Amino acid sequence: MSRPSLTRFAWLSLGAAVVTMAVKLAAYGLTGSVGLLSDALESFVNLAGAAMAVAMLNLAAKPADEEHAYGHTKAEYFSSGVEGALIVITAVSIAIAAVHRWLHPQVITDIGLGLSIAVSASLINLVVALIVRRAGVRFESIVLEADAQHLMTDVWTSVGVVIGVGAVGLTGWQGLDPAVAVVVAVNILRSGVMIVRKSALGLLDTALPLAEVTRLRAVLDRYQEGGVQYHALRTRQSGSRRFVSLHVLVPGQWSVDRGHHLLERIEADLRGALPNVAVFTHLESLSDPASYQDQMLDR
Repeated sequence: MSRPSLTRFAWLSLGAAVVTMAVKLAAYGLTGSVGLLSDALESFVNLAGAAMAVAMLNLAAKPADEEHAYGHTKAEYFSSGVEGALIVITAVSIAIAAVHRWLHPQVITDIGLGLSIAVSASLINLVVALIVRRAGVRFESIVLEADAQHLMTDVWTSVGVVIGVGAVGLTGWQGLDPAVAVVVAVNILRSGVMIVRKSALGLLDTALPLAEVTRLRAVLDRYQEGGVQYHALRTRQSGSRRFVSLHVLVPGQWSVDRGHHLLERIEADLRGALPNVAVFTHLESLSDPASYQDQMLDR
């Protein structure tokens, strides 16, 4: 499946961040709620993350060149990692603001209007998040998945803020506002840590998921039934691209031509088992002891 330019989804997210940030700041100005302020701050992080996503998606879409023979798809991990870090920073900032408001309470005003504005902003984020998440899953883009997850966190954050501010309006207890803000901060922190972890795993060349490796081994096991063996199977993922390498061992009396055609069939079958996979094979002799000495990364 060809992968079209995904920057249009990042631009959509960026536009939503601008609109919702302005709306939420207006709600904060009307009410003075630190919960609504925390919501507006997260929209600012959405804006920064979306801008980063636009830049990195453009870079990731560049074809391979002499200096980057495996392409530029790992640029997506930088974008999602930065966005995750920004989320963590925002969570800490919200917690600090909540503690300050707890120590120095302030009466919330115009609660009904403020909440109406916040709900409107959340609906915008919800619609955009669903669109971006669908694109992220379809095109296997960690950038769009992180962006969508962040937008959904913003939606749930807004729900919490609405509950907190509404509770203040019903009970008159001003401490509920910063208390909800702390809960919001913890939720945001959790989301940020998860995004950073997933980005780090991608940069560390983590192996493909077990289910995908099992599909690869199912293909290779069929060839073993015919007397062919394999080892040194290694996998990794870079953005939407998958990379697989292995050594194939055949009888020593085979001709180079016969071994080459076998490798062509194996590579074609592996590419058919997984989408967007590049396969690298190395032919070895079953009868040569040296063939069994290079199964580790460093011989």
